[in-house]
Amino acid sequence: MERSSPQAIYDLLREWGIAFESIQHAEAATMEDCKAIGAQLGAPFCKNLFLANRQQTEFFLLLIGEDKKFRTAEVSKKIGRSRLSFGNEEKLYQLLGVHPGSISPMGLVFDAGHEVQLLIDQDVAALERFCVHPCRNTESLALSTADFTEIFLKKTGHLPQYIEITGEIPGTEGGEK
Repeated sequence: MERSSPQAIYDLLREWGIAFESIQHAEAATMEDCKAIGAQLGAPFCKNLFLANRQQTEFFLLLIGEDKKFRTAEVSKKIGRSRLSFGNEEKLYQLLGVHPGSISPMGLVFDAGHEVQLLIDQDVAALERFCVHPCRNTESLALSTADFTEIFLKKTGHLPQYIEITGEIPGTEGGEK
């Protein structure tokens, strides 16, 4: 499958029997852009963050709500890893077939070695539907959360870890200062 090809992602979703709606649009460079696109598709957008340990030997894809505050210390503590940071561009493309700005769980189809661990915020898991890019940020798609977890993830062989993102660091009063 051609990396970063929305058409290849759409074809795969159809092959797997996953219903979706998609639209083409100008490059979505910010979450504000994504929110407007999500409104057109009738579902909230999901923020997708590619994270790694300090040595860049363990990789994580975090799906959180479009308005959630992200703190690396909170996620690090909740998954029992120290010093998470953003993964590098080379590994992002190698593992998920995408470039920064187009990070998407759809890229898990390229992670045949299951090197990327999927983390899903409980609020995203509770959504009926959500929006993501099909590996390019000039298109977006909406699909049901159930189809994503019950069909897509089973086909790719990725087992998600569900975590609760609060925007605060556990053990501190009122979050990070």
